[in-house]
Amino acid sequence: MIVFLTIAIVASALDLWSKSWIFGRLGMPGTDGTLWLWGGVFGFQTALNEGALFGMGQGFVLGFAALSFVMLIGIFVWAVGPFFKNMFLIVVMGLISGGIAGNLYDRLGLHQLRWLDDGWHVADTPVYAVRDWLLVMIGSYHWPNFNLADSYLVAGVILLGIYVFFFVEQPKEQKPE
Repeated sequence: MIVFLTIAIVASALDLWSKSWIFGRLGMPGTDGTLWLWGGVFGFQTALNEGALFGMGQGFVLGFAALSFVMLIGIFVWAVGPFFKNMFLIVVMGLISGGIAGNLYDRLGLHQLRWLDDGWHVADTPVYAVRDWLLVMIGSYHWPNFNLADSYLVAGVILLGIYVFFFVEQPKEQKPE
């Protein structure tokens, strides 16, 4: 439990710190441009996502927040069960929990950002959106901005898939009598 909680807490803390730092440095989306680390390929650019994966489901922030809360409860229930004896799964679920917690914090508006006059939102109202800031360009294609929490979630799900497909022993087929 200590390993799981340490990974989840450190992951979410790094995510929240990085979001706070980059939004403090670059401001709200559209105000200060892009900080390129590798010109035209990789950089930092603030964005706010009121949806989920790749911006799908825009406007369903409270639904995604509720789903995130349910998933965290599910993982914690799982954490006290018999599955919690596998160190690989402990690490994976710690990463996933850290990612969920970081984005849930944003969806609940705990970052206390307020909308600017952008033509879509009422100025000076609370922002209930995930703060994204990592920018990747693939040629001329602008990959949707993301954050560390998103990276933890994707890495955790990929590792979980690898575990399920390659390391979980499948039940042996029984021969008919």
